[in-house]
Amino acid sequence: MRLIANGFWTTSLVVLMALAAGGARAAELPASSAVDAVTVYPDGASITRVVTLDLPAGEHSAVLKDFPLTLDPSSLRVEGEAGTKLTIGAIDAKPPRAAPPVNLPELDQRIEALKDERANLQGVIDAATARRKFAERFADSSPAGIGDKGEARPIAEWRAAFAAVGEEIASADAAIRDAQRKQRELDREIARLEQDRAQKPPNRLEVRIELAAAAATKATLRVTYAVRNARWSPLYDARLDTGAKDRKPTLELVRRAEITQATGEDWSNVALSVSTVRTARGGSAPELNSLLVQYPQPPRPQASVSGAMDNNRQLLRAAPAPASKMAESVVERAEEQQATADVSGFQVVFRIPGRVSLSASEGAKSLRVSTAAIAPELAVRAVPVKDPTAFLEASFKQNEDAPLLPGRVSIYRDGVFVGRGQMAAASKDEAVRLGFGADDKVKIERTVLKRNEGSAGLLVTTSKTDERAFKTIVRNGHDFPIRVAIEDQLPVSETEEIQVEMLSSTTPPTTSNLRDRRGVLEWTFEAKPGEVRDVNFAWRIRWPKDKGVVVVPAG
Repeated sequence: MRLIANGFWTTSLVVLMALAAGGARAAELPASSAVDAVTVYPDGASITRVVTLDLPAGEHSAVLKDFPLTLDPSSLRVEGEAGTKLTIGAIDAKPPRAAPPVNLPELDQRIEALKDERANLQGVIDAATARRKFAERFADSSPAGIGDKGEARPIAEWRAAFAAVGEEIASADAAIRDAQRKQRELDREIARLEQDRAQKPPNRLEVRIELAAAAATKATLRVTYAVRNARWSPLYDARLDTGAKDRKPTLELVRRAEITQATGEDWSNVALSVSTVRTARGGSAPELNSLLVQYPQPPRPQASVSGAMDNNRQLLRAAPAPASKMAESVVERAEEQQATADVSGFQVVFRIPGRVSLSASEGAKSLRVSTAAIAPELAVRAVPVKDPTAFLEASFKQNEDAPLLPGRVSIYRDGVFVGRGQMAAASKDEAVRLGFGADDKVKIERTVLKRNEGSAGLLVTTSKTDERAFKTIVRNGHDFPIRVAIEDQLPVSETEEIQVEMLSSTTPPTTSNLRDRRGVLEWTFEAKPGEVRDVNFAWRIRWPKDKGVVVVPAG
């Protein structure tokens, strides 16, 4: 322990064996805590709660019953300050015991009274049912049309008898329906009270902290723990200004953190940070087992499993509306707050300014992390063998200490939302490429000049050949020069019997095996305003005459 400038003692976690061995049991001291700081990781979060206590002298057990059930008990750590010597002992976390409600006698009396009332209603139902049966038996057993001496009864007496029986049955039915309706209401009330009476499972974790204070003091404890049901995902806004003749293009890259949490506790007015550390990966690289070569086993029949489609919907942010023209002296552009970055050798922590609130049921919240102004290099890239569309592409070198993490990127070109893309992971000084949609002023056309399948050999046919030639025409419709990149593919052979050669009529490619993809070629050049450029490409495949070949995409 050390004494800091203001005279408070600072302590860290100390397992105090004397507390466990002492004869006297520490007094329980109920306390409450509040979430003060949260650091969110891509696969979890670290929570810090603050506890303020008025500690009497001696040994005590601080009991806190407001911790979430989802915390990892092994991650609990405690530190704090006090005005005197304070020792932190054992820390214990467990679900609290399910306790009966405090008003249990009142609930029992109310349930008993409702059951008595229900029994009285059942008596009413039984009596009315007996009346109805008696009226029905009377109607069935009484001889119709015969008086006391066997004479015929007048018609008027028949009608009076019929009416009396009908009224009696109707009255009994009404009494039964009314009593049954009241019984249903009583049953619902009894069920609700029975539910209130039952012991409910705990929805919070109980944490006990053993403390020993040399004298009465006011203490502040900070309890830190880890949870898994929280995460953050990187999002990006890429806003490209394509520039003009007298203005170079600029790119604004905005990083955002999309945070979600289902920890069972609300984060209200907390200091929030996001970290690049992935806690679920563990501390060590995986172990490799031996790799065996053996004859394949006969396949076993397997039950078919139907796949499920993932219909994740993506929220579309609208492009910012153009600001109205107002006097510059009275209008200032609103600025979105963003985080400050703490960069170390192995991680980056972005600290969100101010205080943030995020409830457990709120859903995702997106917060601005950083903004970078970049001078990109623009180019038009096309893969005409698949799609003749020319796509505008911005490339730049990632020069920030914080790496770019993979995530969704919203693409804006000259203030207009043009779609979504995917940001690839990039560390410092690594090249990054982002597409910004179709460039309709650059036209790409690819035509087949030759397709010839035949045989080769001086006197005797010894092989078959497949020869093809293509031409790609590029037209720059801009009034400024633009860099163009055309990609195409040369077949690749994986056996000596199949020979592939690029013919001399091919325009020499700028790059072969582009980005380590075998056979992928790239032609790059700068097209002047209104210029038309041709790219020629031809190849030949030769293989034994007694065999057949196919050209298929690489797996």
